[in-house]
Amino acid sequence: MMNLRRVLFTSSLLLFAICCLPAFVVAQNSVTILTGAELNQVVPPGFYFQGLSAPTQMRNSAAARFGTRRFVITGLVDTSGYAADVRAKYEGFFITDSPISINRFDVGTGAYGFGFSNDGKMQILDLAGNQILSISTTKDNELKRPRPLMMTKSGGGIRLYSGKEYVTIVAK
Repeated sequence: MMNLRRVLFTSSLLLFAICCLPAFVVAQNSVTILTGAELNQVVPPGFYFQGLSAPTQMRNSAAARFGTRRFVITGLVDTSGYAADVRAKYEGFFITDSPISINRFDVGTGAYGFGFSNDGKMQILDLAGNQILSISTTKDNELKRPRPLMMTKSGGGIRLYSGKEYVTIVAK
């Protein structure tokens, strides 16, 4: 009788776990583009890069939440205090609190500078200004109202746009 109870209890526990697993996996893999108060809560008011701090252009910031606790945060900054060569490659900040991939290139947890170039590339830079990645972008000719910086959902990830040029970001 004791073994039957143990088997029934174990079977019930296992069935419960199996039923809950899909909901847990979906919650971990869901993507939410943040807006309003949620966006303002995670976007920093300024960002340090290459020895200077610049204010964030809040109207040109975007963030996404993967699951319940993983974020990718981007924003353009006022680069008027930077030298021309820095402004040519650095537009803003890119923060991820967990590993991601951008167009299938791995990017670790951290804070980075970024810029989109006229030759169809996105540059990812460390805080000292050293290039970490140069990633080809895709042009979205169907996008009706491009903004300087925005995010949209795309399958299990997001698209980060600069105008009509974008890269695809997925959580790892």
